[in-house]
Amino acid sequence: MKLDQAQRQILTLLQKDSTLSTQNLAEKVGLSPSPCWRRVRELEEAGLIKGYVALLDRHKLGLGTCVWVRVKLKKHSAEVLDRFETVVKSAQEVVECYELLGETDCLLKLYLPNLEALSAFMHNFLLKIPEVDVTHSNVALREIKNETALPL
Repeated sequence: MKLDQAQRQILTLLQKDSTLSTQNLAEKVGLSPSPCWRRVRELEEAGLIKGYVALLDRHKLGLGTCVWVRVKLKKHSAEVLDRFETVVKSAQEVVECYELLGETDCLLKLYLPNLEALSAFMHNFLLKIPEVDVTHSNVALREIKNETALPL
């Protein structure tokens, strides 16, 4: 979908604050409320706006440990990957999971309370998945940048 300037502005503003009223959004974009509301609805219907969420402070929620886990699977087949995906999607600690090219098959991003929780996750969950061959973990020392807004 080709975006015009108003649509780009709407998406940029909503990424920063999805609680903006149609009136406030329209004022910032330079449209009247009705056309602005129609543009937002078009963006939703086209699937560019997938939903609206509240961004939580993970540190205040006791999830201060961020861990990246690289996973190598025992075999490479659609069935093995499907089984692995199904199991990983059930783990609330996994906030992101990517299939990769190269030596690592999958990359998991976890938010956990501490290193003891990482140990429990590895021993009680990840290493019990039959498809998993080897894992390598990296613990983030500090977060330098974490943006949810996409560059438009």
